[in-house]
Amino acid sequence: MSTTLLILLAFVPGLLIALFIYLRDMREPEPYSLLLMSVIFGAVAFFLSRGIGFLLHNFVYIDNEDVVHQMIAAFLFVGLLGESFKFLLLRGVTYYYKNFNQPFDGIVYAVMVGVGYATAENILAVINGDTDTAMLRMITTVPANAVFAVIMGFFLGEAKLFKAKTVLYSLLGLLLAALAHGYYDYFMQLMFVKGLWIQAGISLVIVIVLTQLALKYRKDLEVSN
Repeated sequence: MSTTLLILLAFVPGLLIALFIYLRDMREPEPYSLLLMSVIFGAVAFFLSRGIGFLLHNFVYIDNEDVVHQMIAAFLFVGLLGESFKFLLLRGVTYYYKNFNQPFDGIVYAVMVGVGYATAENILAVINGDTDTAMLRMITTVPANAVFAVIMGFFLGEAKLFKAKTVLYSLLGLLLAALAHGYYDYFMQLMFVKGLWIQAGISLVIVIVLTQLALKYRKDLEVSN
């Protein structure tokens, strides 16, 4: 399969996820310009986290064949670092959009950021020439980042709704999203151990189901109000 075709395919999962979330927000749709800006924020967050992670690797030795080292890399260099940059852009910029006026909007904007992050990650994997990894991540990375985004976006929506607990809910969203991201990437990095990529897929399905329930709860609550 050609690199050009793979790059084009790298956009497909993100577009489908973005469309799915957008159609769930028909009560008060967000402006296209802000949604696109959020996707761009996601791509920026990816390259910032990847750049800082690369610099940190120069100071911290990571053995790619060591399970403990892989855990450190997944939870700190990928999970916490990646979600922190997403959080900074969401909480520092998107949170103050005048259109961010409903709790469900937190999920919408966070997912768009997650789509931008995952799509940039997919494209980089294709450019690096790792076709097998690119195909696997193309299938799992965008849904996974959407899951992390729903977690963070749900709590940012709660922070917007409950002003007295803004800091608590914001930090809780960051922490849980970082843990979920680290857990996912940990097993993705352990693909050198035969069969562990299956566990990564199973864990992703479990988190998607749980997060979908949370999304439904938030949407139903808004409709009832």
